[in-house]
Amino acid sequence: MMIRQEEVMLKAQRAMWVVFSRGKLVVQEASQTLPIGHLEELPFLSSYADNIHQLPPLNESAHLSYPVFVVDLGSEHIDEPGWERISLRQLLFSAQDIAFSVIGRAWQYTHFLRTHQYCGQCGAKTERVDWEMAVHCHRCQHRSYPRVSPCVIVSIHNNEQILLAKGVRHKEADMYSTLAGFVESGESLEEAVHREIFEEVGVKVKNLQYFNSQPWPFPHSLMVGFIAEYAGGEIRCQENEIDDAQWFNIDELPNIPPRVSIAGQLIAKTVSLISDK
Repeated sequence: MMIRQEEVMLKAQRAMWVVFSRGKLVVQEASQTLPIGHLEELPFLSSYADNIHQLPPLNESAHLSYPVFVVDLGSEHIDEPGWERISLRQLLFSAQDIAFSVIGRAWQYTHFLRTHQYCGQCGAKTERVDWEMAVHCHRCQHRSYPRVSPCVIVSIHNNEQILLAKGVRHKEADMYSTLAGFVESGESLEEAVHREIFEEVGVKVKNLQYFNSQPWPFPHSLMVGFIAEYAGGEIRCQENEIDDAQWFNIDELPNIPPRVSIAGQLIAKTVSLISDK
């Protein structure tokens, strides 16, 4: 059930609305932006009052002038003039000011609620906790929080060139990027870097330098970025993971991710390091 505070805010304040329908975002057709306004300005949401939840604010979204409400329509399709559905990635890459502080976190919140309707310990129905992002089981008192999966992402250079790879999943887009992989249980970030790089392209690296981190909502990753120097080995692409991997001159780069992503930022930083030598 919606808490009373949210009911008051819904009626009295303008808000930003993050509406998910079948895994996509519902946006205004003309501008392809998230709607900002009162609830009555979005009449197609009138039947989903119990599914409207306020997204708890974080420091990254403190600059926003409006509260943010998340609405999960599940598999329902909205057929309303002036509105359309677009992919999460499309809006993330085009709305840099709010992409990762609001949209990405809203999807992780939605994904968490979708996948934790029942207790993983006893199987009973869970209820949403009003004061934090969690669900609680009143039968066995087990409480669940959104999962965060650490993932290393690494840019590799050999003083003059940068190593980029094209994943099997990005074969059709013909996009080359940095190497990345999930951290396994009991493994440090540095150990994951060495293991993933050797598994995916067969080379070894040295002199790891931490770069930055970025939440990545596909579905609940935390990307931890590193820059590394090539230490040896010949490129050998991992079957079923890497379609192609090559050393590229910085003035002859292939199609790469946009700078809104940490992969694009890593590539830009590495290119800068090579240029300064």
